Amino acid sequence: MGRHAMPEPTRIPREGNLEGVPADFAPVVAAARTRIASTFGPERLHSAYIYGSIPRGTATPGVSDLDLMLALREEPGEKERADARTLEIDLDRYFPQIDGAGILLFSTRTLLSDLERHDLGFFTACLCTPLVGDDLAEQLPAYFPTSLLARETNGDLGLVLPEWRRRLAVNDPALSRVLARRLIRTGFTLVMPRWGSWTSDLERSTDIFAGYYPDHAGQMRDALRVARNPAGDHTTLLTLIDELGEWLAAEYTRVHGTKTPRT
Repeated sequence: MGRHAMPEPTRIPREGNLEGVPADFAPVVAAARTRIASTFGPERLHSAYIYGSIPRGTATPGVSDLDLMLALREEPGEKERADARTLEIDLDRYFPQIDGAGILLFSTRTLLSDLERHDLGFFTACLCTPLVGDDLAEQLPAYFPTSLLARETNGDLGLVLPEWRRRLAVNDPALSRVLARRLIRTGFTLVMPRWGSWTSDLERSTDIFAGYYPDHAGQMRDALRVARNPAGDHTTLLTLIDELGEWLAAEYTRVHGTKTPRT
């Protein structure tokens, strides 16, 4: 089979597990589990998940952040958002192993909805590792590296470009990491159905993309450098938005179409 021949799709496995958490981060994960359960309680919390480099076993002490997702029994309100923010601050303050903590909040209704089946549903079933409660993945289907999955996960890049320009204009310090990671992941999912599998590793994603779009490999490697060192300069970030971002959004639409609109 040639490098660019379409392979037989294989089921995407869940990428993380608690057994793979590095020893330095085990106390962080234990504290997160305890604090989530005590803060939200069974009356509000259906289940909690950890995702990112920590459950994948690739986290670096003092560099990696703690990524959590809570599935709530009802739609999150102001109290839930305030409680999550307090928990983020406390975990980041007490554990120098992590460089920040982030908690996503969704209702189980949203996570299991038909609209989110190939976006947040895929995220829950394949990219998140269960931490508290019953695993929602048991209610979700198997996932494969299809054009539908590509479209619904990253087929809305064009919608975020104006917001990135606004954030760049006001020197938002959080923009660099968000922008760079999103571009790399969008570049990877653009070619994912042709490659025939899944990875969340940014360097590997960049290399895979480069094999299919060598003319844009240099730009994607610029994004990788920003992802590794988020203090990117204004000119570099603007170039990534205006050149790589605009091209990637147009090519994504051409190949996979646009993501189903959300209200």
